[in-house]
Amino acid sequence: MYTGKRVILASQSPRRKQLLEQAGIPFEVKVVDTAETFPADMAIPDIPVHIARQKSVAVAALCADDDIVITADTVVVLDDTIIGKPKDREDAIRILLALSGRIHRVITGVVIKQQGEESAFSKETEVHFKPLTTEQITYYVDAYKPYDKAGAYAIQEWIGAVGIDRINGCFYNVMGLPVSNVVEMLTVIGKK
Repeated sequence: MYTGKRVILASQSPRRKQLLEQAGIPFEVKVVDTAETFPADMAIPDIPVHIARQKSVAVAALCADDDIVITADTVVVLDDTIIGKPKDREDAIRILLALSGRIHRVITGVVIKQQGEESAFSKETEVHFKPLTTEQITYYVDAYKPYDKAGAYAIQEWIGAVGIDRINGCFYNVMGLPVSNVVEMLTVIGKK
C-alpha cells in the first residue's frame, strides 16, 4: 500500500518488523546502539517518546535527508513504576507474578523523522492479566524465554492467549508499535 519515500525502521525488534510488513510498508532496518536514558523527573508517558527520539537522532545521521526514519520505544508500567526487561529467569518470574491478576499500562512512544521535521506521539493500552499460577508463569518463562521483552511477556505468545482476559486500547501497541497510527502519519508525510 505505501509507495512513498524510503522508510527506515530504527529497531531490531522482530515484532516491529512484522507489524510494518503486515501493513504493507517496505522498509530497511538501520540500528545504532543508544543509551535508553531519561531524566529522573520526567513524566512516565513522556519517557518512551524521549527514548525513541534519542534513537531517531542517532539513526537519522546515517540516512539521506528525504528518508523517513521510524523509531519506537515501549514501556510497561505497573503502579506508576516502569517494569523493564527481566535480568534473568527469576526476575521474569517475579515480574509476571507482580502482573498476575492486575491491570498495567503499556505505553509506546513513536518518532517519525524526515528532512529535519519530526512527528512524535505516544499510545497507551491497558492490559488485564487474569490471576496466574506460579506453574503457569514458570512454564511460560521456560518455554518462551521472554528476556528481551519489557514486562517479561509478549501478548501474541501463549501467555497472552491464556492469561490476558482483556485490553483497553490497541493490541498492536502492546506488541511494540501502534501500526495504524504509524500508517496514518506516513500517509500525511507522503502528501507533503
